[in-house]
Amino acid sequence: MEGNYLFYDSKLAVTAAELQDLYRYSQWGRSRSVEGIETMLTNTSMCFSARSGGKLVGFCRIVTDFIYRASLWDVMVHPAHQGKGLGSALVDYALTHPAIKKIPLIVTYTDEWIPFMTSRGFEARESVMMMLRCPVEYS
Repeated sequence: MEGNYLFYDSKLAVTAAELQDLYRYSQWGRSRSVEGIETMLTNTSMCFSARSGGKLVGFCRIVTDFIYRASLWDVMVHPAHQGKGLGSALVDYALTHPAIKKIPLIVTYTDEWIPFMTSRGFEARESVMMMLRCPVEYS
């Protein structure tokens, strides 16, 4: 992996304001408010982040019961740090974390990153059901 990155496994390692800045580079999270992100952080099981030069440059989170099921959300890498292996390292860090690595079923919902996620062991399935109460870009 190119670059000098520090990885964190705590939601205390990120602030809502700096996370909002990273969300602006995603199509689906640009409109998230600082207040909404604060609530999301409070209620998320585990957050994983990467910093370079003290700046937040990567993030993902896992919602889980820590025994049977988990879901991976919000995988983001700042555009200036993409293509350097940071996304792979961050997702691998999250999935192999001692609190996560024995969970038998981990799901994620993306149609943009299918090749990336299949290279991490995920399988694309058509049997997912969901209720979308508002467009994703406003969630």
